[in-house]
Amino acid sequence: MARPKKSGLSYFPLDTDFFEDNKIRILKARYGNDGMILYIYLLCGIYKEGYYMQVDDDFEYILSDDLGMDQNKAKQVLNFLLSRSLFDNTLFQSDKVLTSAGIQRRFQLAIKERARKNPITVGRYWILSKEDTEPFIKCTLFDGFSGNQNCFSGKNEQDSSEKSLKKSKVNYIYDITFPTELTRALDLYFLVREQNYGKISDIQKQALIEELKGIGADTKERIAIVKKATAGGYKAFYPTKGKTSGDSRKKSQKTRFSNFEERNYNMDDLERQLLGSELRK
Repeated sequence: MARPKKSGLSYFPLDTDFFEDNKIRILKARYGNDGMILYIYLLCGIYKEGYYMQVDDDFEYILSDDLGMDQNKAKQVLNFLLSRSLFDNTLFQSDKVLTSAGIQRRFQLAIKERARKNPITVGRYWILSKEDTEPFIKCTLFDGFSGNQNCFSGKNEQDSSEKSLKKSKVNYIYDITFPTELTRALDLYFLVREQNYGKISDIQKQALIEELKGIGADTKERIAIVKKATAGGYKAFYPTKGKTSGDSRKKSQKTRFSNFEERNYNMDDLERQLLGSELRK
């Protein structure tokens, strides 16, 4: 019997100037050794799984118990880690996922030799850009859903997605003003969403379409919103600009570990953080 492929790491690299990073220095100054231990504890959990870790509503209790730390302090430390981009706040708010661009860069280095023989496939929680991703990492999000032929996932996967779209029966109703490009983008989004989260009813699809019409001011913006949701594997649509619409989107954008359902965030600011991170990774 073949040995099962290993997805995580047995150990991970830690930069020698780790304690010189200003974010780490502030973490230690504010929360002492508890802050440092909690951060490293989470890194160990993530790298053991691979390049991300998904948590649930009981995670805060487990975290507090494992480290012998006051539950409120554990929440405060995690909020700090999210607010300083030591973990990606977007994925945490949308899917309760802990990862970061730096974590994924170090993951690439750690699996380099292993992946050269057996390329590693990553999916919707991969947040590095195509330029920052090593050739031995096969990401299904880069070009498989964009129409570009120069992708790690290959032409066959793209053809497979096209065939799946043709076979899917569309029972929900688009606005008659929607151009072909937008309806095609929506078809692809619903296909990817069902692959990630399971079947979605026509009523739910219709509700998402109505939500999209309320968020996007014009066709160009709506297409951008749908494509971003497809590439990110989002369950819903989010504005691409800083402004939001509706009373439900006027809440504070503060990180709240105790409330996982809060999903308000500035997509432009977060994207700039991902591309221009100052972390030493």
